[in-house]
Amino acid sequence: MDGVTNSRAGASVSRRPDATLLVELSGDWRLTRGLPSPEPAERAIASEPKPAKVSVGGVNIRSWDSGLLIFINSLAAACRARQIELDLEQMPQGVARLIRLAEQVPERKGARTAPEETSFLERVGAAALSGEASAKQFITLVGALTIALGKLIRGKARYRRIDLFQTVQECGADALGIVTLISFLVGVILAFMGAVQLRQFGASIYVADLVGIGMVREMGAMMTGIILAGRTGAAFAAQLGTMKVTEEIDALTTMGISPVEFLVAPRFIALVAMMPLLCVYSDMMGIAGGAAVGASMLGMPLKLYYQQTIASLTLTQLFGGIFKATVYGGLIALAGCASGLQCGSSASAVGEATTRAVVNGIVLIVVACGSFAVVFDVLGI
Repeated sequence: MDGVTNSRAGASVSRRPDATLLVELSGDWRLTRGLPSPEPAERAIASEPKPAKVSVGGVNIRSWDSGLLIFINSLAAACRARQIELDLEQMPQGVARLIRLAEQVPERKGARTAPEETSFLERVGAAALSGEASAKQFITLVGALTIALGKLIRGKARYRRIDLFQTVQECGADALGIVTLISFLVGVILAFMGAVQLRQFGASIYVADLVGIGMVREMGAMMTGIILAGRTGAAFAAQLGTMKVTEEIDALTTMGISPVEFLVAPRFIALVAMMPLLCVYSDMMGIAGGAAVGASMLGMPLKLYYQQTIASLTLTQLFGGIFKATVYGGLIALAGCASGLQCGSSASAVGEATTRAVVNGIVLIVVACGSFAVVFDVLGI
């Protein structure tokens, strides 16, 4: 295919007495050296009278690459449009073979059609329909999970206990490190912000009240929920999404095993069970962070800080925070599992499902937190 003579590519068009259109090619047909345009030959093919046949001669071609194939493909398209025979017998064997191979698989109809422009209202409507479909799937998952939990209570659920215990460890013990760090720093931040303002009025002692009530009522449960939404909810979505891609979920359905019962229920139970414990632990770490600021920045004795914290807290506040954490755990599990089960069948879909699980989980936590704030205020809690 490589030639030794460096000559510019050329293409001459002539018509024979027998109405055959001859396209004679010569020189080095390489993209890097410049190629002639196929337009003169295409105009000759489209001219009248209609050529009986188009013959492409390539005896004088010295070297070629894909540029020659592009040129001939343009001629072939013009010939197909007018139903004219294209003769490539005088072309190099490699060129003729590649052209014949390309013609074995015809181009899919509409493959080159430009995407239609949609109006703003159409895009809004499509988004609304997509949201409606996702909401229906989420409600269906909640119903199926309720049935699965009912079977589990009656001892009729089909799942592996080892999977449940492993998920409990992943949701609980394995998350202690990040919960410790984040909760301690949140307590430090709350105490520092409170100390800067309260010590101007000689009320530094109330930093303990601020940190204790803030962590127990809101921040402990919320920060733990956000941490697990990014850590555990994303893991649930990735695991179930990968199973969807590898058709493991379809295999469970084929064997007569409910994927919700076998995969979702253990994850839901594990996260709901671990969230209250992690919330209490987060409360303790946040209060410890506040005590560190109180002792170092305000010179407050740890015993006094402890007594002030105990005096400001009530069991109602403590159990209210634990209840919130339990609800947050259920929402995170539902968001993660729903995103995983709704995953597409490609590798990129797994990443999209993981991102969607984190976003949906955090949004649900914030919405639930706002709802709890209103309800607790109405109830006087």
